[in-house]
This record gives sequence, structure tokens and C-alpha cells, in this order.
Amino acid sequence: YRYIYSREGMRDDLWWYLPTHRVARRPRRTRRRREPKFHRDVSILFRPDDVAHRRQFGHWEGDLMLFKQKLGQTNVTSLVERVSRFTVILKNPSRHTKPVMGKIIKAIKDLPHQARRSITFDRGSEFMNWPHLQAEIGTQTWFCDPSSPWQKGTVENTNRRARRWLPRKRDIRSMTDQDMKEISDRLNNTPRKCLGWKTPAEVFREKMLEELR
Repeated sequence: YRYIYSREGMRDDLWWYLPTHRVARRPRRTRRRREPKFHRDVSILFRPDDVAHRRQFGHWEGDLMLFKQKLGQTNVTSLVERVSRFTVILKNPSRHTKPVMGKIIKAIKDLPHQARRSITFDRGSEFMNWPHLQAEIGTQTWFCDPSSPWQKGTVENTNRRARRWLPRKRDIRSMTDQDMKEISDRLNNTPRKCLGWKTPAEVFREKMLEELR
């Protein structure tokens, strides 16, 4: 084939003797240009300063906590409100984006909009269904730069705290949603120095009352 499509072979019209009679060789596969998973408009670069500097309540960070591969695909979503450090932990049967985002929607949809203004994620495939989150409950989404987990440091720090009860080697398949809530309650009822030794639950409650006045 290389000779047939070489200068000498083309001069002798050898391509005519091929079964498909192609004058030019077709590439083995044509690459399709893929649509970007995350639009430029939802980059963390466009996130307002009030969010970045914790001046406004109701902005969250979200992440996925994974476990040893031999224990199956079960994982945990961690959500943390940036001002109060209030934490919600959700169990997922897999990393498929629809059920993961569906659980997030179910967990926060009953909050007033002021308490769920936005969520910042990394660019994991489990968060690809972000347009559904915005369309369903009106919560804005922001996404970190690729390979930049430090840009959502609040939830990364919370994950380290949660690993006390959810180490990577733990088989969480038998754990219930109530078990996850109990872990969230432990985190939310622990006084934090960054909150003036108040608990995340106390600060979250105070901010909620301020927003509803």
C-alpha cells in the first residue's frame, strides 16, 4: 500500500487495481472534535470575589471520596458550605454522573436559595451533569482548573477530617444513609477555631436566620 500511494505508484495508477479504487488513502480513523465537558463560563476564574473571600453565605464546595477498588464502586459525595463549614455526606452506588448529581439535588433543594447559591467542583466526570443541577434548582456551578484540587481547599480539608470514620480501606457498601448523617453530625457539632470555637451547625443556623430576616 505504501508503494501504491507513493509517487512512483501514483504515476502508474496502481490505485485502480485496489478493491475500493481509492485515489487517496483514507486515514484509519477520523478524529471527531469533542465538545468540552465544562464550559469556559463556569470556570472558577469567573467566580465572584465574594465567594472566594467567604463574604457571602450559601456557596458550597463538592468532592467525591473514593475507596479501595476491590471494595466496589461505592463512594461518598462530600458537600461543605464555605462560610460555616457545614458538611453533608452522601453515599453513592457508583460514579455515574446522573445519580451523583441527583443525590446532591435531593440533599439541598429544600434549602432557601440564599443557602445554596453555588457549588464549586473539580472536573471529574461524575460532575458532568452540572447543567441539570442549574436547571433543576437554580444553583450555580463553578469548576476548578484541571489538576488543581487546592482551589477547593475547604472540602479537601473536610475530607481529611471525615477519613477518621471513612478510611480508604473501609467497606462502606453496608453503611446506610443514617450512618452518613451521623458522621456529618459529628463534623457539624465539633467546635472549630476558624469559627471562633463555634460549631458549623451553630454558624449555619445563624446565617440561615440572617438571610431569612
